[in-house]
Amino acid sequence: RAQQRALTELWGRFGIENDHSPFTPSDLFGRNAPLVLEIGFGDGESLAFMASANPDANYLGLEVHRPGIGHLLLRADQLGLTHLRIMCADAVEILERQLPDESVDRIQIFFPDPWPKTRHHKRRLIQSAFITLLAQKLKLAGQLHIATDCPGYAHSILDLLNATPEWINMSADGGFIPRPDCRPLTKFERRGQRLGHGVWDLLFTRQKRSE
Repeated sequence: RAQQRALTELWGRFGIENDHSPFTPSDLFGRNAPLVLEIGFGDGESLAFMASANPDANYLGLEVHRPGIGHLLLRADQLGLTHLRIMCADAVEILERQLPDESVDRIQIFFPDPWPKTRHHKRRLIQSAFITLLAQKLKLAGQLHIATDCPGYAHSILDLLNATPEWINMSADGGFIPRPDCRPLTKFERRGQRLGHGVWDLLFTRQKRSE
């Protein structure tokens, strides 16, 4: 009920209706500031934490799961996150048709659906074409931060990014990085740790204009 109430009462403050037309970050926020884009924010707890800790940046969250959107709306209201905006929209459509190239300073994708069965791998979000699209949207020296608890997915993403010229791996050994303090532990992640499950973080920087 609280999430439904949030969708009704708080969407007008934090939500952006998608009319499928191009937009600029300044259109959404009414100010020019570094833009952090989180794709698939789940219940929004980590996004709310990061936005609360960094009021000098603009935060745009994309999600299609309405209960998660409702939860984030409640947190945004509680924390007064005037620099956070939310869209209930498909990320690929937003990136391909609406968000300008080289307009994002940081992209975050935390725990995307791993589609663990081999026959479903083609449904995974992070594929070669999507990585190219992300590079187009990031500014030069912009960062891409991905975290997953699926080891096979983690290594496939690592291999893909390491093999793509636009990306520089910020790990000293060309592998994964320790979880940075800026990414908080989620309840799901803490539960996984108690069960002995691992999480793999990847941090890459865009190094040149994509072809």
